[in-house]
Amino acid sequence: MNKKSVISASMMCVNPFTLNETFSTLEKENIEYLHLDIMDGIFVPNLGLSLDWINSLRRYTNIPFDYHIMTINPDNILPLLQIQEKDIISIHYESTPQILRTLENAKKYGAKVFLAINPGTPIGVLEELIYFIDGVNLLMVNPGFAGQNMVPFGFSKAEKLHRFLDERNLDIDFEVDGNITFENARKLKQYGANIFVAGTSSLFDKTGIRNNSIFEMRNHLK
Repeated sequence: MNKKSVISASMMCVNPFTLNETFSTLEKENIEYLHLDIMDGIFVPNLGLSLDWINSLRRYTNIPFDYHIMTINPDNILPLLQIQEKDIISIHYESTPQILRTLENAKKYGAKVFLAINPGTPIGVLEELIYFIDGVNLLMVNPGFAGQNMVPFGFSKAEKLHRFLDERNLDIDFEVDGNITFENARKLKQYGANIFVAGTSSLFDKTGIRNNSIFEMRNHLK
């Protein structure tokens, strides 16, 4: 696997009062995806971005969306989103007992479909599902809150996933999400990751996008 490294900017970390300036910068810097966290307060102990707000973003930008659905019953969320073919939909293995059915349902929307797995979920759950998906979203923190540190076994788990994909000669996307600092991104790229969710650990602070943060992230991913 030798895919181009791309950045997915986490919209949950954006200062809402600087939204126009943020979009202007992200488009100017050719950011590849907008990462959109959808939470229900049940699957994870937090509420994320509202569906109306997410759908309204289509009016402001042509950047593809990277939907991260952290809810129970994800099938109920899909028809409420304005999904386009260039987008990504990440659905959690842990969110439904009928995960294969949900993945097949998500495929009908034409976007790439990723299986997201929590830090405590073994890589082995991918064994039967890997051929039904376009990528894996590997969580580096317990989902629900920004600003956490990576779990202690984050790098070793990324290495396991890299080996799992290599052994099967699978050239699919490998996304990492949670505490993606510049240095963590560089190390995770060595383990095969190619999509990096960038939030408060790298791109954003309370005022907006940090100076030169996108440039620095791209340099670490060369």
